[in-house]
Amino acid sequence: MENTEDRFVALEMKVSYLEDFVTQLQGSCVEQAKIIEHLQAENKLMAQKIREMSDTLEGDIPNRKPPHY
Repeated sequence: MENTEDRFVALEMKVSYLEDFVTQLQGSCVEQAKIIEHLQAENKLMAQKIREMSDTLEGDIPNRKPPHY
């Protein structure tokens, strides 16, 4: 049977690795959150531009059947 000190050392090593992993995971989450915010802002801007273009071009598009009908 392992002695108590060896068991504590093993547990401390595991906790140390877990702390490092959580720190890395947190960094990745923060980076991804920034990317998501940027993409959401870009998506909102593109949707707004598409709406503006649609409103502008709406009068220019004739309401008729395509030639293949």
